[in-house]
Amino acid sequence: MPLKNRKSGETLKSSIDKVVKSDYKWIKKSPNFKFDWKVESENEVYKIFLLDSEDEIIGLMSLIDHPEEYRIHLNLIETSGDQRGKAKTIENIAGCLLAFGCQVAFNRGYYGFLSLQPKTELIDLYEGKYGFRQFGRLLAVEGASAKFLIQNYLFDEEA
Repeated sequence: MPLKNRKSGETLKSSIDKVVKSDYKWIKKSPNFKFDWKVESENEVYKIFLLDSEDEIIGLMSLIDHPEEYRIHLNLIETSGDQRGKAKTIENIAGCLLAFGCQVAFNRGYYGFLSLQPKTELIDLYEGKYGFRQFGRLLAVEGASAKFLIQNYLFDEEA
């Protein structure tokens, strides 16, 4: 996955896996996550981490499968507090998580359909940077736009 070192531009090796029960204790103790992720444990919760430091989660997302609507709903996403704003050292954490959500939607036969209900101040970011479009109250990405996210955030051109 093309997580990038912000200063050097170097690609960082990472992985996205399901959160396991023992992770919730670490997340709760971590000062880097604001949300109560234990509440999300009934959903599919995924973590992203660097391969050389598997014990440090740098991002989380919660997905809800809506098979009757052929879509995956991104219920919650959070980047580690030390990886936000000007102080962050790693680029593309949220993009990698969003692309992974699209890949889950393709794997389930939903044509990459990933929806979310954004905070008002993030609508422009999701539309401009990630290609989401308005679908009623929700923003969503699917089809070619979802493939674009997957290609740009899950595959490393240097590999």
